[in-house]
Amino acid sequence: MVPELGQFSLVLALLIAILQSIVPILGASRGNSTWMNSAKTSSLLMLFLVSFSFIALVYSYIVSDFTVLNVVNNSHSDKPMLYKVVGTWGNHEGSILLWVLILVTFGAAVAVFGGDIPSTLKARTLSVQAWISVGFISFILFTSNPFERVFPPPLNGNELNPLLQDIGLAIHPPLLYFGYVGFSIVFSFAVAALIEGNVEPGWARIVRPWILVAWTSLSGGVALGSWWAYYELGWGGWWFWDPVENVSLMPWLIGTALLHSAIVTEKRGAFKAWTILLSILTFSLSLLGTFIVRSGLLTSVHSFAVDPERGIYILILLALSIGGSLVLFAFRGASIEDDGLFSPISRESGLLLNNLLLVTCAGTVLFGTMYPLFLEAISGEKISVGPPFFNITFVPIALILCSVMVIGPYLNWKKADLLGVLSRLRFTMVLSLFGLLVIWYLKTSGPALAILSFGIAIWLLLGVIQEWIERVKLFDLSPNTTLKLIKSMPRASHGMTISHMGISLIVMGAVASSAWRQESVIFAELGQKNNFAGFTISLERIENIKGPNYISKMASIRVENSKGFIENLYPERRVYPVAGSATTESAIRQTLQGDLYISFSEAADKSIKDKWTLRLIYEPLVNFIWLGAILLMCGGFMSLSDRRFRRSFSSVKKMIHSIREPS
Repeated sequence: MVPELGQFSLVLALLIAILQSIVPILGASRGNSTWMNSAKTSSLLMLFLVSFSFIALVYSYIVSDFTVLNVVNNSHSDKPMLYKVVGTWGNHEGSILLWVLILVTFGAAVAVFGGDIPSTLKARTLSVQAWISVGFISFILFTSNPFERVFPPPLNGNELNPLLQDIGLAIHPPLLYFGYVGFSIVFSFAVAALIEGNVEPGWARIVRPWILVAWTSLSGGVALGSWWAYYELGWGGWWFWDPVENVSLMPWLIGTALLHSAIVTEKRGAFKAWTILLSILTFSLSLLGTFIVRSGLLTSVHSFAVDPERGIYILILLALSIGGSLVLFAFRGASIEDDGLFSPISRESGLLLNNLLLVTCAGTVLFGTMYPLFLEAISGEKISVGPPFFNITFVPIALILCSVMVIGPYLNWKKADLLGVLSRLRFTMVLSLFGLLVIWYLKTSGPALAILSFGIAIWLLLGVIQEWIERVKLFDLSPNTTLKLIKSMPRASHGMTISHMGISLIVMGAVASSAWRQESVIFAELGQKNNFAGFTISLERIENIKGPNYISKMASIRVENSKGFIENLYPERRVYPVAGSATTESAIRQTLQGDLYISFSEAADKSIKDKWTLRLIYEPLVNFIWLGAILLMCGGFMSLSDRRFRRSFSSVKKMIHSIREPS
């Protein structure tokens, strides 16, 4: 009965979404406040209905209701409770239902917390959000019903993919979807503004917090997925330019450009059309990622579905949303006029260059991801585009972007003195060059690009720190006065500093762990000592362990260095009888200096007795990647807490004239 109630709730939610997609936007065009205000009630009602449906699916997993096909395919009676719940969104149908839940949550959030948004803009925005809801709820009901029954029900289920039975994957999809779907509300604001034909700086002030919410969540989701791949898949890599990794990176890149563009629109009244276009493109790339993951066009360890019917349905949604919004932009974009003029050397120009580089990076990733599809469609030839292509095309552009990121915050609005800025940065340049020479001395074997990249990361980190020191006048005022100045400054400016520091650490970790990684595969006997990367590794024993739904062989490995014993590491090889598959549970000794990464399995050659295959990897500075990602999210949250975002829309209008004047 519970599954039927869950499905019925979705049907009701679809009907409400259809009404919301029509009534408020008609009310806005006719000036009917009652029709416009209906969007709040319908948004909250949709949230209730979709939440009930999602809870019904979670309940079906908790009680192991094997009359539901989705539960049969992705759960088992013996599975730990946490992974029963995770199984709700660890599959195609459940993940789409979670997607819709987040979608209507953002609509309800605008309805409840958007009291300062002009009524016509709010009504049109919620109607556009309802259009998207209609598309995805109908997609669930017609092609991906999570409540489909099976008869006769089996005694037990088929088990969730063992690779997904991990705490990282319990958090990663919701966080990633919160970013993906969060950009839907930004898209809705952009389309609503195009319909009104009015994009003012106050509009950017309204939209910017929603951009920050989506961008921060997507940053965390991408980083968490990378961390999961690093420790769970057993190959020691944190990024492989997998197609599904790529489709999460592209909206993050365009979303980052959108965040910077919205700042210019808000503060200077410029980049209005550019901000609208980026809003459309960011969500369009999120939808493109959904299409790629669920169409079966590209194979990936992350892919959910290979059903062509689903792919065609999402392709239609993609064409309608992207095509419709771009057509609207083509008709209305030309009428959007920028207010502020600026010279080629100015903060506006710096942010424009930043955005162009980010869009170019995203375009490079898009080309590398989609090219195999186009080639196969035209010629029938199948190829794969992997790390070599992206290392040659994406990396140089990203390095140029990191180099110019340092200069942007030093530039004044409207007109700036580039030579003066470079003069202020001369000490930082010297320190960065010294750091590059130190790295060159330590890594004389190269590669040269890695040494240069690390030097650029040092330049970025030191430049960001210097800019913050100058902004808070750290050495010019007394400590108490400086502290008061820090507290009085907008939190968004501190958030920018923290996020840029995070980028520099990510670059350092990515370069070091890629260029100077050491790896060895050995056949180890019990008690045998092996030297690797300054460590002495010895296999002490192998134990058989029975888990709740798996059988494991666990190795006990003693790790020593020149000073003696460090610790024991315990990698595992787990076999899941129900799923009929095995996973590698790596053991990692984590330090800021680098990770010692060990995975093990039985020897591939069965004639070799009493020997085990150990894969040893040393990843220098790899934890800088995760530390940098944490700083990215902290910077986003710091910016979200800025008191300026809580000011009313009317206050924004009064501030515009004073903000436009250069300081």
